[in-house]
Amino acid sequence: MARPLWQPTPTAIEAAGMTRLMRRIQREHGVSLTDYAGLHAWSVDHPRAFWSLLWDAFDIVAETRGERILAHPDAMPGARWFPDARLNFAANLLRRRDAHAALIAHDERGRRRVLGYDELYRRVAGLAKALRDAGVVPGDRVAGFVPNSEHAVIAMLAATSLGAVWSSCSPDFGFQGVLDRFGQIAPRVLIAADGYTWNGKPIDTRERLAAIAAAIDGLERVVVFPFLDDAPRLAGIPKAEPWDDFLDDTATEIDFVPLPFDHPLYILFSSGTTGTPKCIVHGAGGTLLQHLKEHRLHTELSASDVFFYYTTCGWMMWNWLVSGLASGATLVLFDGAPFAPGPEALWAMAEREGVTVFGTSARYLAACEKEGLRPGRDHDLSPLRTVLSTGSALTHESFDYVYRDIKADLLLASISGGTDIVACFALGCPIRPVYRGQLQCRGLGMAVDVFDDDGRPLRGEKGELVCTRPFPSMPLGFWNDPDGERYRDAYFATFPGVWAHGDYAEITPEDGLIIHGRSDAVLNPGGVRIGTAEIYRQVEKVEEVLESLCIGQDWQGDTRVVLFVRLREGQALDDALCRRIRETIRANATPRHVPAKIIQVDDLPRTLSGKLVELAVRNVVHGRPVKNREALANPEALSLFEDLPELQE
Repeated sequence: MARPLWQPTPTAIEAAGMTRLMRRIQREHGVSLTDYAGLHAWSVDHPRAFWSLLWDAFDIVAETRGERILAHPDAMPGARWFPDARLNFAANLLRRRDAHAALIAHDERGRRRVLGYDELYRRVAGLAKALRDAGVVPGDRVAGFVPNSEHAVIAMLAATSLGAVWSSCSPDFGFQGVLDRFGQIAPRVLIAADGYTWNGKPIDTRERLAAIAAAIDGLERVVVFPFLDDAPRLAGIPKAEPWDDFLDDTATEIDFVPLPFDHPLYILFSSGTTGTPKCIVHGAGGTLLQHLKEHRLHTELSASDVFFYYTTCGWMMWNWLVSGLASGATLVLFDGAPFAPGPEALWAMAEREGVTVFGTSARYLAACEKEGLRPGRDHDLSPLRTVLSTGSALTHESFDYVYRDIKADLLLASISGGTDIVACFALGCPIRPVYRGQLQCRGLGMAVDVFDDDGRPLRGEKGELVCTRPFPSMPLGFWNDPDGERYRDAYFATFPGVWAHGDYAEITPEDGLIIHGRSDAVLNPGGVRIGTAEIYRQVEKVEEVLESLCIGQDWQGDTRVVLFVRLREGQALDDALCRRIRETIRANATPRHVPAKIIQVDDLPRTLSGKLVELAVRNVVHGRPVKNREALANPEALSLFEDLPELQE
């Protein structure tokens, strides 16, 4: 067994929500559970009892729950949860009505805005009434082309209070990227800002907004709030009106519309790097119940917490963050570049606001270490008790960095799931130790496993991450996929009746999980499968390297490993540095992991949510088209990989 980096105290275990849940199960079901493994097994084996118990424990606000918990339990897809329930998602997020801070919005210009729960309710009431008067009814789409601000949260809550379906993109999306998404779902109303700031640069989006508004069929209203300027001119934007003029200031109450458990809530989009983005439809009840489980049990989120996640409105972590309102927590929002106006920006903000749960990406933590930041030394982070990381695999060295330079006594939870489920398959566990490089546990109620190519479970070996039983936050389907064929092909074609998530993973002897990369990016030199995360972990150790991207290049009837590196300013890739990179990989992985080619590039292409796009680079290297460059934050970077002479040798 590995040695833990951190473990909860007996007192913390005794007070944990998971421990209280085990006691309740014993009282109500006569089952004695003593550890997380037992609790997880029970939650998977008794889905009706488990999810029914959570509904009651979380005190879901609903018109009715109904008697039935799960219909068609063996259908995957096809199972239906709480088929007789009627509830409203927004009503559950707005149950708190006092002056306690609900939202604290920051941006890189140094502005700070605070909304109490009472004021948030009033603002949502005003927008909900205006949307209702504009004709918005259940099932209509309301879209947001929005920075991460209080306006985005208000708009989502107002739309969903009426039963409308919310979908959002961040304002750094280009015209075609927005049209590829919103053009498919035909929103009735578009909420937008006049612009945003990135890395100190103001970026006016009104011209782009005008083109978007003109191109979307069926769009009736464009409501614009000021973010860049105090009073932006809207001439030239079709159907546009200012936010303050659109709002109904006389409204003081929200008439929440009760709807079925599986009424559409969100439309989220796949990255779109291999074609037009898939429009993934998520249901209100499943999203709510899953997020409450992940927040209250796996994260110990409560009404006294200050919860921050660095995200844009184009990443599912925004949806996950906003659900923290259902627990009565204070949410901290930040819009802008994470190192603006300086590298310490987010940690200084965490100190000022007394953040207790700090969420970010693995890439951000690695960048903090490369910058030499020591947040625990330079900031008062005494309230901080949990750091969450997702977006890519968190390296072993980043685990060390967090406990050495951020805080020794906290729960570091590397979590993993995705847009596909608007939730997590693997999470933190407040009653278990943290082991270096491992995600602590598979989520409660989630029958997560790792399969070999023949569909047999693996332990201590790498394989496909799967989920073998239905769970409430499975998508309702894809938009404009009436027979469900595209949905089934995306997740159930590999192993019929089993969700295949597309991650290359391993269940450890400690019952944790390691994600080795995306299955479609797995390298296969000499027939040996290698996850790209295994290589990135070693390259991170080399001081001169800021980040790297690895692909497999077809070569002489086999595959050879090619590593692209972006170096610190002033550094150059010479024979000595190449040798040191190779030696580091060979010493800590295997000879198979050692790249045949190492090439320096000035930039690496990434999605708008910051994920590196290995498949797009692989296509460019092999002379194949990249179908949707609009899905990239920096599509110009792809040209750096075209016709490289080093790859012809």
